[in-house]
Amino acid sequence: MSRHSSKSSAAAPAPAVKGVQRQAVEFAYAEELARLRDQDRSPVPPGWLMSPIAVEKFIMGDDALGIERKFVAERAMVTRIIISLCTSRGCLLVGEPGTAKSWLSELLAAAISGDSTLTLQGGAVTHVGQLLYSWNEAVIQKEGPTLNALVPSPLLRGMQEGRLVRFEEIARCPQALQDALLSVLSDRVVVIPELAGESGVVFARDGFNVVATSNSVDEGVHAMSAALKRRLDFEEIRPIRNLSDELDVVTREVRKENRKAGVEVEVDAEVIEVLVTMFHELRNGQSLNGRSTDRLAGSALSTAEAVSVAHATSLSAWYYGEGRMTLEQLMNHVVGSALKDQPDDRRRLRHYFDTEVAVKQGSHWQRVYDLRHLIQ
Repeated sequence: MSRHSSKSSAAAPAPAVKGVQRQAVEFAYAEELARLRDQDRSPVPPGWLMSPIAVEKFIMGDDALGIERKFVAERAMVTRIIISLCTSRGCLLVGEPGTAKSWLSELLAAAISGDSTLTLQGGAVTHVGQLLYSWNEAVIQKEGPTLNALVPSPLLRGMQEGRLVRFEEIARCPQALQDALLSVLSDRVVVIPELAGESGVVFARDGFNVVATSNSVDEGVHAMSAALKRRLDFEEIRPIRNLSDELDVVTREVRKENRKAGVEVEVDAEVIEVLVTMFHELRNGQSLNGRSTDRLAGSALSTAEAVSVAHATSLSAWYYGEGRMTLEQLMNHVVGSALKDQPDDRRRLRHYFDTEVAVKQGSHWQRVYDLRHLIQ
């Protein structure tokens, strides 16, 4: 392991493009990534752009370097994930929907490889050509099976280029195709029988690995083989436990979403407190005071969902409410988010209002309770 990356430098970030709703992490945080690489004096694994310590700082934040915290979790868990990607084993991030598993995998790929776009979607991978490679039929007709006719998948490109590959919702990929990953993860090689000689064997370059994600609700969609499980380190990504951390995340992310949308709405602290507290309690089935309460069956009520609801409330304030967020606007969007296809959830939400919201201190909570007619 050297103290310098085997890649001489990261690719220069592309300029921001107007009209793009969301930039890849490596472009959105290009300045932070460049600063971390410039100041990185720790050992860098072969093929990586920065050291594990710098990757961790990029994810968890570093006030001294002006690096924003981008993910809320126990630092020890993030360290384990980063170290697992230094090995020849892949890493599987498992958890409830909305726990930012995909976001974490994107952060890892951007920091380690400078490219978070080498991605496979498990639900969209239905044949081996999508998993490994396919052929350009027009070139095949002229030249036959040649390297020029080969169309590599993101997985094969990651092997060729020595980059981290993201495999989203791996449990939604058929088991036969999951098994095709075994030789990639264990032997680090893909054989292309249509190509003769050395051209038909692709060995993974330094820096290649796989970080996969799977929603816990997808368990049983396609069972993962024991052999594949042995080649992946498992880490459970849990919802944010601390209310103040979740308040910080939602406030920060809503401000970002508002700026991108050109919405000049001040994020109301009381509105965010009500939203995050309700989601936190309904998600955990426990009030902040430790009392058991209802959980909604049809909604994840994740931090990501809270950001979406708060942003929708900001848009309502901007377009309909003279730029002021109100609790009534919030409740309209909470109802739309929380009540989906489970009929009993409406009863559970009313019971939560009668037993928890009704006794909370503060005039803003009393105003929320007065809006309970919206869930009748």
